[in-house]
Amino acid sequence: MSVVHGLLRAGKLVRPTFSLARCMLPGLNHVPTVPVSFTSGQPTLLSWSHQWAHLSPRTLSTKAAEEGYHSIIRDQEKAVGSSDKHEFQAETRMLLDIVARSLYSDKEVFVRELVSNASDALEKFRFLIQSSSDSSGTDEFVEADRSLEIHIGTNKQDRLLTIQDTGIGMTREELVANLGTIARSGSKHFIEQLKESGRGAQENVQNIIGQFGVGFYSAFMVADRVDVYTRSSRAGAPGLKWSSDGSGTFEIQEAENVAIGTKIVIHLKADCREFSDEDRIREVIRRYSNFVGSPIFLNGKQANQIQPIWLMEPKQVTPEQHNEFYRFVGNTFDTPRFTLHYKTDVPLSIRALLYFPEGKPGLFEMSRDADSGVALYTRKVLIQSKTENLLPKWLRFLKGVVDSEDIPLNLSRELLQNSALIRKLRTALTNRTLRFLHDRSQKEPESYDKFYKDYGLFLKEGIVTSQEQQEKEEIAKLLRFETSKEPNRTVSLPEYCQRQAEGQKDIYYLAAPNRTLAEASPYFESLKKRGIEVLFCYEAYDELVLMQLGMYLGKNLVSVEKEMRRSDTSTDGADADGLLEGSLLKTQIDELLPWLKQRLTGKVSNVKTTGKLDSHPCVVTVEEMAAARHFIKTQSHNISEENRYALLQPQFEINPKHPIIKKLHKLTASDPELAELLAKQLFSNAMVGAGLVDDPRMLLTSMNDLLQKVLDKH
Repeated sequence: MSVVHGLLRAGKLVRPTFSLARCMLPGLNHVPTVPVSFTSGQPTLLSWSHQWAHLSPRTLSTKAAEEGYHSIIRDQEKAVGSSDKHEFQAETRMLLDIVARSLYSDKEVFVRELVSNASDALEKFRFLIQSSSDSSGTDEFVEADRSLEIHIGTNKQDRLLTIQDTGIGMTREELVANLGTIARSGSKHFIEQLKESGRGAQENVQNIIGQFGVGFYSAFMVADRVDVYTRSSRAGAPGLKWSSDGSGTFEIQEAENVAIGTKIVIHLKADCREFSDEDRIREVIRRYSNFVGSPIFLNGKQANQIQPIWLMEPKQVTPEQHNEFYRFVGNTFDTPRFTLHYKTDVPLSIRALLYFPEGKPGLFEMSRDADSGVALYTRKVLIQSKTENLLPKWLRFLKGVVDSEDIPLNLSRELLQNSALIRKLRTALTNRTLRFLHDRSQKEPESYDKFYKDYGLFLKEGIVTSQEQQEKEEIAKLLRFETSKEPNRTVSLPEYCQRQAEGQKDIYYLAAPNRTLAEASPYFESLKKRGIEVLFCYEAYDELVLMQLGMYLGKNLVSVEKEMRRSDTSTDGADADGLLEGSLLKTQIDELLPWLKQRLTGKVSNVKTTGKLDSHPCVVTVEEMAAARHFIKTQSHNISEENRYALLQPQFEINPKHPIIKKLHKLTASDPELAELLAKQLFSNAMVGAGLVDDPRMLLTSMNDLLQKVLDKH
């Protein structure tokens, strides 16, 4: 019979629990036992003084005897020796200054940040122990079999909040590195965003803190002073005390009676007394930290649910559970737009729970430097909280968890980047996500259209960055465009292909800022006349995306400009010489074309007639219009005009039946100077229409010269 059991029965107290025993003997994972002798059939307790003499009266309090009570928080640490004074890194001082003086309304997030740090410390230790290949790997750690827990204590009278974990702990060097400098990418981005937005804008401060979190430093939103007691799990490591009021310096000194792990004692500001209230902290834990992978005890009572819901049957998880878990993994306040919860054993064992955010992406998510929001587990053990290569970069907006039994525990960061197993897992997850989105687009078109409006840019990024044509085409199914046939309605590429005219081998698209300009484009005239449907691309990068896609279901994606450049096969209304009714004669065309080429020397590579224009006098075509436009926007200012035209190689195509072209031919003989001004203006107008002029204001001088020449006769 155990000593505790015998003692409590003898004293007619409540039946003991394992948690009670651990509370009485902190540091022990099992209820101690002592030898028992039997005299006349009755048990006699031995070695009582040896087992229990060190217990203080406090441990036998009524509260400690309550069923389920368990706390490791002890006010027993004592700083010894001299202290070393350090200054915070410059960026850290700036961060502390902003955080400490912030009027941020949701200061409660500091609890989330500190609990998250504590959870990380537990997971790091769990990972080190479980990934050790043999028992010798754990010899360097003290109490390797200890329970991994987070304990929070409130003291309203003294305005104290204590958060303690039994995790990996810190050495002196780690204290300086982790609590004196900004190493976390989110905090660095936080600083960069504040510099860009301006420190005076309070709403910016609130948004950025809520978006990034600021880790340990968030404690100074509510604290007059923060004391940290820590002891590394490594054998022989001393206990340490770190202390700061957030004013720019911190002190470190050795301490006695420090438990393994880390204990943070927050001395709350007077106006932040609410965070020393047990009910207030319990509410915050439920909101942000309910699904932390280790038990959280608040004043001795467990306060969180640690059931890994991603391992539950999808049908058993309620929407409320999903909402809570999403807020936890996403560090967010909204609810998920879509939820993908599935399990499979082929080609890998995968238990995945992925959330699509309801809110629009912020600037941080738009950046390709943003961290992944998906954690990788194996058999419920966290491998990495933000796994870089688990999903492609273009899916970085997803939040959630992936658990795979096929992933080895000792998978290093290097292997995470290069492992064939991770690549296989990545492919499986990506394909499943694409199928899920396609399914949503069919079953919930309105909801999907809203998602596409907010996150379509990520899908287009996927097409541009993917190396696999099959994956590009799978993503392309999810794209949406207006077309020339239906205003105010978008269609998918599969839908476009289904209603193509018989014999149409290509998919045509036209880039323009809006529908009005698209319908008025000279490049659209011929296809419109032939009744061919054209995709309208209103975003500047859409044509680059379709150019990168190149092909869909065996059909080439062709810009209307490229179609214009192809051999002119339009012969409707043409005479025996191939000339359209009402156009210049062949001899007149033969005179005009070389004249134009000579006057536009250095600007055009070729001049020709086209039968694909109706209401427009001329157009300019280049081989790859999308790439040319991108070049003009990004690089043209770095080179001379002569070199620019040499690179573009524009082809000038004229409409021989247009009144302006006919008049131009006459002017070449009657007024060569006016004809030259008109020819150059027509070419310039065509370049503007093609989107190949960086700044149209440069054309004003030549336009004024033309007007002046025209008005000279009046």
